[in-house]
Amino acid sequence: MTTDLSARISPEIPGASASTTTAGRGKRPRPPFGVSAISLLAVLIALFSLIPLGYVAYMTAATGWDTAVALIFRPRVGELLLNTVMLVVFTVPICLVLGVGGAWLVERTRLRGHRWWAVALAAPLAIPAFVNSYAWVTAVPSLEGIWSGVLIATLSYFPLVYIPAAATLGRLDPAIEQSAASLGLGPWAIFFRVVLPQLRIAMTGGALLVSLHLLAEYGAFAMIRFDTFTTAIMTQFQSTFNGTAGNMLASVLVFFCLILLLAEVRSRGNARYARIGSGAQAKPTRLPLHHYQIPSQLALLALTVLAFGLPIFFVLRWVLAGGARVWSADEFLPALLQTLAYGTAGAAATIVVGFPMAYLAVRHPSWFSKMLELSNYVTSSLPGIVVGLAFVTVSIRMVPGVYQTSGVLIAAYVLLFLPRALVNIRSGLAQAPKELDEAAQSLGKAPLVSFLKVTLRLTAPAAAGGAALVFLAIVNELTATLLLSPNGTHTLATEFWSKSSEIDYSGAAPYALLMILLSAPMTYLLFQQSKKVAGQ
Repeated sequence: MTTDLSARISPEIPGASASTTTAGRGKRPRPPFGVSAISLLAVLIALFSLIPLGYVAYMTAATGWDTAVALIFRPRVGELLLNTVMLVVFTVPICLVLGVGGAWLVERTRLRGHRWWAVALAAPLAIPAFVNSYAWVTAVPSLEGIWSGVLIATLSYFPLVYIPAAATLGRLDPAIEQSAASLGLGPWAIFFRVVLPQLRIAMTGGALLVSLHLLAEYGAFAMIRFDTFTTAIMTQFQSTFNGTAGNMLASVLVFFCLILLLAEVRSRGNARYARIGSGAQAKPTRLPLHHYQIPSQLALLALTVLAFGLPIFFVLRWVLAGGARVWSADEFLPALLQTLAYGTAGAAATIVVGFPMAYLAVRHPSWFSKMLELSNYVTSSLPGIVVGLAFVTVSIRMVPGVYQTSGVLIAAYVLLFLPRALVNIRSGLAQAPKELDEAAQSLGKAPLVSFLKVTLRLTAPAAAGGAALVFLAIVNELTATLLLSPNGTHTLATEFWSKSSEIDYSGAAPYALLMILLSAPMTYLLFQQSKKVAGQ
C-alpha cells in the first residue's frame, strides 16, 4: 500500500527527489542527517564519554608500576577497602529486604491505604543523602562509623529497590501463582519459589544502583566522619591538589565499579520473564493480612518516619530556629537561580547528546550501536569525584582556557547522567512508529522536517521525563560541582555543604528545604513513570 501511495504521489510533487520515492518503497526512513553523520556524532560522544576511564588508565601508567604498587598496596587503602566493602555488604541486603518487602505489601496485599503508602515509600528519594545525614547528625550528634553509615545509606537508598520492585510486582502474571497454589504450595512458598525469582532483574538492578550510590557518596559519609574511597579521594585532592595518591585511590574505585557492573550482568542471567500466549492478563490477587494488618502498618509508618519524617522535621526546625535571618535573598536567591540554570542547561544538553545514541540503538540496532551505548553506561557508573578529577586534569593540561568554566561543569553533568536520558529517549523512539516517518517522507517532506514534525513530536514526552530526571540529579549533585564549578558559583548543594561544614545548621536549612522542594515533583514523576511502564 505504501508503494502504491508513493507511486501515485511522487510524480505530482514538484521537486520530489528520487530518494524520497525510495523511502516510499517500504525501506527504512532516512535519518535527519544521514546514518553516517549520526554514527559519527555517536562515536564522538562515546569517545568523549571515555575521558574519565582514559584518565584513570593514563594516570596509573604515568605513575609507574613500582609507585602504583606502593600507593595501592598499603594499610590505608586496605582500611578504605574494608570500610567500603562492609558498607556495601551490610547496606545492600537491608535495602533489598525493605524495598521488596514494602513493594509486596503495597502491591500484593490488602494493606489499608496502599495507594498512599505506594507514594510514601518512594518519597525519601526526594531527600539527598547528605541532607539526610545532616538531619540525623542534628538529632544524634554522636553518630559516626560503619553502622551510622549503614543507617543513613539504607534510609536514603532503599527506594531505589522499592520503585522497580513495585513496578515489576504490578505486572507479574498471576496465572503462574494460581498454578502454584493449585499444586498445593502455601503463600510463603509461592512468594519464595514463584514471585521472588521473577523479581530478579528488578532486585539486581536496584542492588547495583544502591552499590554505585554508596561508592559515589561523599557528603553523607563525610558528615558522620566515616571514611570511604570517595571521602579519602576528596581529602587527598583538597590537601595536595590532584596528588598521585588520590589518583591511585580513584583507580581502585573505578576497578570496584567495574566489578559491580560485571556482577550485575552475571546475576541478571538469561531467563525469559515476558508473558507469552493469547488473552489479557488478569489483575494480581491481593492477599488478606488478617492479624498482620496492624504490624504491617506500624512497620511502614516507622520506616517512613525515619526516612522522610525525621529529615523534614529537623530541616523545618532549623529553618524556624534561624528565623528571617536565614532567608536573606542576597544569599539564597543567587544559589537558587544558579541551580535552576545549571539544572536546565545540563538537562537540555544531556537530551541533545542522547538523541544520536538512542536513534542508532532503536532505528539501526547492531553490535556497533550497543558498544557505543555501553560506553556511556560504564562512564556514568563512575563516582562524580572521578569524573571531576578527570576533567580537572584534562582541562588544565590540554585546554587550560576552559578550566573552571560553566561548559566543563555541564559536560561533566552530561557524562554522569546521560543514561537517565538515554533510557527515556529510547523508550519514546521505540513507541514512535517508523512508518509515520516513511509516510511523511513519501509525501515529500525532507528527512529533517519529517524528524522534527513526526518523530521528535512523538518522542517529546519521554524526552521531557528524561530531562526531569537529569535535572533532579544535577540539583542534588555535590562532588563534581565542588571540583569543577567556576569561581563565584553558588548552587543550593554547595551552599548547603559550605554552611553545614561550618556547623551553621540554621544557615544550611533553607538550602536543604529548597533542594527537597525542587526534588519532590521529580521524584513523583519518576514514580509515575515506573507505574506507566508497568501498565498501571
